[in-house]
Amino acid sequence: MVFGPRGSCESSSVALGPLEVWLDAGTQMFYSFALCLGFLTTLGSYNKYNNDCYRDSFYLCLVNSGSSFLSGFAVFSILGYMSQKQGVDISAVAESGPGLVFIVYPQAVTLLPWPQFWSLCFFSIIIFLGVDSQFVGLESIVTSLSDVCPSRIRKGYRRELLLLLICSCGFMFGLFLVSEAGIYILQIFDHYVCSGPTLLMMAIFQSVIIGWIYGAGRFSDNIKDMIGYKPLPLIKYCWLYAIPLLCFGSFVFLLLRYTPMKFNNSYVYPWWAYCVGWFLSLSSLSMIPLNMVWKLAKGKGTIWERLKTSAQPADDLPGMSREMGNEEASFTECV
Repeated sequence: MVFGPRGSCESSSVALGPLEVWLDAGTQMFYSFALCLGFLTTLGSYNKYNNDCYRDSFYLCLVNSGSSFLSGFAVFSILGYMSQKQGVDISAVAESGPGLVFIVYPQAVTLLPWPQFWSLCFFSIIIFLGVDSQFVGLESIVTSLSDVCPSRIRKGYRRELLLLLICSCGFMFGLFLVSEAGIYILQIFDHYVCSGPTLLMMAIFQSVIIGWIYGAGRFSDNIKDMIGYKPLPLIKYCWLYAIPLLCFGSFVFLLLRYTPMKFNNSYVYPWWAYCVGWFLSLSSLSMIPLNMVWKLAKGKGTIWERLKTSAQPADDLPGMSREMGNEEASFTECV
């Protein structure tokens, strides 16, 4: 069982043989680890320059995957219990998504001893899961905007007012999801905005930029400058080959097995729902080529010279660790 960004539990009772199961599990890891969303980058920016981020990354993977593995016992024990009580196959008990969280599990806890206690525990987990996810997401947005315009936002209570504005807009848009058609709208967001292809495209771009444009060796040297030692050579080859190839292969497979979006496996969405979904999906992905066009338009020289200049990383600064250490206190005060 894995909790997705929508606060829903993802589960599957199918066999482990089909390739689709492993691809779904791989794309679900993007949700579980919040990859390609900027959350980990934002949180890491508040660490000291010499913090051992390499060690913390391993701890994060072990704790996250271990928690999901432990939660799987609770998920499938409940599904097995419901399957036995109803006398049906476990695959017919419930589907993954909101129905599993808000229909099957509340019904299951009512059959347990002290149902009030278990209901309190279960819904407390769901509430805390959603709240802490929003904390990190909002912090990522506000920190990014503050870094872009520090002189305008890091003054007085402007940062708090910006956070209030973002929360108010999110609250107004969230009212659509609690209406009678809320689950209908949620399915569109779930299928396009939080779906595997969108995050896989981001992963492909990021891995290619780090491994081939910026340089895996250069990136490894930067980590050594921070923590005092280089990552394992295997990590370097993962940046260069394994991650881009796996993400690209998963992305192509998801496109090849594309099926129309359905609600409750019966109702097929109309054409305008697909237009809205692709607009939401491209609203984030289009920022990458648009930013590239903007950089090329601002450059000087021929198109090829502008492309080479924009793709060239900045020079490493000598004594970067000392300079970053001196600037850290002033940056913390601004934040």
